[in-house]
Amino acid sequence: MSNVFKELQQRGFIAQTSHPEEIESLFNNEKVTFYAGFDITADSLHAGHLMPMMMMVHLQKAGHRPLILMGGGTTMIGDPSGKTEMRNMLTKETIDMYKLGIRPQLEKLFDFGEGKALMLDNADWLLKLQYIDFLREIGAHFSVNRMLTAETYRARLDREGGGLSFIELNYMIIQSYDFLHLNRTYGCKVQIGGDDQWSNILSGADLIRRVDRKQAYAVTIPLITNADGSKMGKTVAGALWLDPNKTTPYEFYQYWRNTQDADVKKYLALLTLLPMEEVERLGNAEGNAINESKKVLAYEITKLIHGQEAAEEAAKAAGALFAGGGDSSAMPTTTVTASELEAGIPILDALTLTKLSPSKSEARRLVQQGGISINNEKVTSIDHNIQPSDLQDDKIIIRKGKKDFHAIKLS
Repeated sequence: MSNVFKELQQRGFIAQTSHPEEIESLFNNEKVTFYAGFDITADSLHAGHLMPMMMMVHLQKAGHRPLILMGGGTTMIGDPSGKTEMRNMLTKETIDMYKLGIRPQLEKLFDFGEGKALMLDNADWLLKLQYIDFLREIGAHFSVNRMLTAETYRARLDREGGGLSFIELNYMIIQSYDFLHLNRTYGCKVQIGGDDQWSNILSGADLIRRVDRKQAYAVTIPLITNADGSKMGKTVAGALWLDPNKTTPYEFYQYWRNTQDADVKKYLALLTLLPMEEVERLGNAEGNAINESKKVLAYEITKLIHGQEAAEEAAKAAGALFAGGGDSSAMPTTTVTASELEAGIPILDALTLTKLSPSKSEARRLVQQGGISINNEKVTSIDHNIQPSDLQDDKIIIRKGKKDFHAIKLS
């Protein structure tokens, strides 16, 4: 097998490892079963899930077997990691419904044929646990004092007016038990996850060692932010979803097309399957050439998530719109009634309605700075109203800056 672990390091996937040399040797010399878990808090995954998913894709392509663990059980508790308050409780019925929307997204990335990858749900074993038996067998191996030293729990305890519920305190134990169960049932030796999961993952590996006297390993991935410190995949409209009905392929493409220059190389390495030689060439481009690299980045990520046809359509639409006019069929669209348009839609309302701006104050700033155009005509007044006369080919195209477009059509 190729030295996939070294490649993962070069691409920037590795934050912490429990046994660096042993893990590298393991992936180089064995067919390793490994897993990452995803709690089911919505009916779609989002861009924040791409890092562990892409790491798993690289490992599968190198001959290893991923277990994609859906947290049907753990979602009913709620992971306190990175949270300032307790998460809303979801019913089992809601979680099961959400899970149905996620499977097709995974099938775009992973080969599930002949057991080469498995999608599992920890509800299948967690909901069957006998609590007293579980406490005696598993809970006895956890020190509350040690658990409370984890950053996840300490931050919650130190927060004024916050605190940590007993149900959340169980999360580390239950996630650790997942690792033990997967190790016993599928021979899973490695758990990967975000760096905020380090304590939980390490506890799972330690539980396997204590209970079954076997070695298991922990690997975490850096928590990635954009060069300006903003959260990757966070948009004005909220999360950047992988479901095309929640975030269109065009919007998905445009998000990555608008990547800051300083982030292009990083995202080419982490979120595409391009060889590192190509990542280096594209990521080190300067001047106007970096814009071509951004197009490659947007196309490659969109192709992975939505397929080649959708990526080509999004690239074509974006190119045509950027040049002026062109194909707007893939553009995000908001519909209004004829009566609403006849009454006039204030430009500040239109910008918030289309989610081109998160607020009217931000919309006002965009207009005042000359950042808004309607059908390629710059809007010069915050009192401007969109009227029926603005319709061209049955639509009105609002542009923010150079690259963000949105159409308004009649319902």
